[in-house]
Amino acid sequence: MTKSYGAMSIAQLSVLIQSGEADPVAVTESILDGIKSYPDQTIFLELTGERALSEAKASAERLRQGRSLGVLDGIPIAWKDLFDIEGMPTTAGSTVLSDAPAAKSDAAIVTALRQAGMIAVGRTNMSEFAFSGLGINPHYGTPHNPHGKDQPRIPGGSSSGAGAAVAAGLVPVAMGTDTGGSVRIPAALNGITGYKATHGRYAMDGVFPLSGNLDSLGPLCRTVQDAVWVDAAMRGRTSSEITRRPIEGLEVVIPENVVFDGAEPGVVAAFEATVERLSRKGVRFTRIKMPVFDEIFALMARYGALVTAEAFALHRERLAGPEAARMDHRVVMRTRLGERTTTADYIAILAERRRMIAESEALIDGRLLAFPAVAHVAPPIAPLDGDDELFIAVNGKTLRNTLIGNFLDWCGVSMPCGRGDADMPVGFLLSAPANCDEALLSAALAIEPVVQEGF
Repeated sequence: MTKSYGAMSIAQLSVLIQSGEADPVAVTESILDGIKSYPDQTIFLELTGERALSEAKASAERLRQGRSLGVLDGIPIAWKDLFDIEGMPTTAGSTVLSDAPAAKSDAAIVTALRQAGMIAVGRTNMSEFAFSGLGINPHYGTPHNPHGKDQPRIPGGSSSGAGAAVAAGLVPVAMGTDTGGSVRIPAALNGITGYKATHGRYAMDGVFPLSGNLDSLGPLCRTVQDAVWVDAAMRGRTSSEITRRPIEGLEVVIPENVVFDGAEPGVVAAFEATVERLSRKGVRFTRIKMPVFDEIFALMARYGALVTAEAFALHRERLAGPEAARMDHRVVMRTRLGERTTTADYIAILAERRRMIAESEALIDGRLLAFPAVAHVAPPIAPLDGDDELFIAVNGKTLRNTLIGNFLDWCGVSMPCGRGDADMPVGFLLSAPANCDEALLSAALAIEPVVQEGF
């Protein structure tokens, strides 16, 4: 074995397990030992060792009897601290919920992947209540980006521990949620692959919410193929209907407005080099202005953000009581902004959103979109920890490109395409309109080898 089990892709590890070269119990024990011995102990909030070994033994027995459940049987997975796991409280990265009742059953998606044979090894850290794109958590500590060699850098959020766990080689896959970029941002900043599905593609039962209109799910992993397999199991399928499409003739739109504003030169250079490589392979790029992008931010300036209004509705009683004092003050401050959005404003936001989705789909006209997932590489943690104004500014810029996709109900895949300042990863974000997940993943499979040449 040339690398640890946790550093492998699902495909690589599956070959070993299905062939009998690796035993699920040995794999799970190795994964758990690797997590326990890893220097950064903020990545995981809690391990589910007893459960994991029980599931691993069941997987090993199935394989011995020739009853494999498929390519995911015996593959370890980490779960963001928003998914109910039976017998444990779901704390959403907050100490406020540490004494909450234990979940009586697994979340629907946890159940679906357990039924596919996946092994739950633990819960990963996150931004408190999933309300930040940076991944900083004052309660449980902030996971360090494994690529930050010069100084501790953010992992991206809110699925911070999920992104760091995969990038550090602790697990082959971790499950995240994405309301404004919380899968694609940590994927981009950590140099891994992150797939955000269309809102509503998966059952949300047992997932702690942030925004009912924007919440979506997706895996953080090493390859698009890994994401395709996990996606199938999340939908209760034993195999995926998604296949690699021809790369030649693929049509992709590159927006000219908003997404490159203030982008770091290294990020732009990595993205444009990727576009050049893909163009040589036959991908046809068209650069156009997307008026709805500017309209989204004008709408937010007028009425407030949709996510903020819905987050305030969710946490209103908590913010009015003593629990607010136990929360990250930046989460409290941002959530309270939602109180300014009146019912009339909220209805107006939803109406404008429907219009913008329709207009953007007409403009895209069946094509895909590409732009940098984040306009900068992962910044250092220390300055953000102590400066609220800087935190707010950097958080807004970090979320800017990805939140567009949530507001317009797109699906998206971020893939590592190169490196920017301080040799930190840059993410190439490929997106598609709602319910075009199959087309998106098929195209992502095709372009991935060319995209990752730069990384």
